[in-house]
Amino acid sequence: MINISVKDLDGQVHEIQAREGDSLMEALREHEWGVPAICGGLCSCGTCHVYLDKDWPGKLRQADSDEQDLLDEFDNTKDNSRLSCQIQLLPEHEGLALSIAPEE
Repeated sequence: MINISVKDLDGQVHEIQAREGDSLMEALREHEWGVPAICGGLCSCGTCHVYLDKDWPGKLRQADSDEQDLLDEFDNTKDNSRLSCQIQLLPEHEGLALSIAPEE
C-alpha cells in the first residue's frame, strides 16, 4: 500500500492508502471529501484536478499533451496541477502529498 497525504477543499488533511497500480483518482474518489471524477478517468472532464505539493511535480511522469491541454482550459491551473486520473501509483510515490483543486 502507498501512503498519501491529501488536503481537502476545507483544509483538512487526510492520510489515505492506495494500491500500487491504481490511479490516484481511484484512491481519491473513494472518499466523500475526494474528487468527483465524473468521466471515470478518461482525461476529459478535469473533475479530478489536484495540486501536487512542492516536492512532487518533478518526481512523477510529466503530463502528456491531452492532460496539459485540458489543464490549460482551467482558470485555477497552477504549475503543480495534475489530473489524478493520469497518475498511476507506483512504490516510489510513497508519501505523495497533494491538495484537491476547487472545481471550475
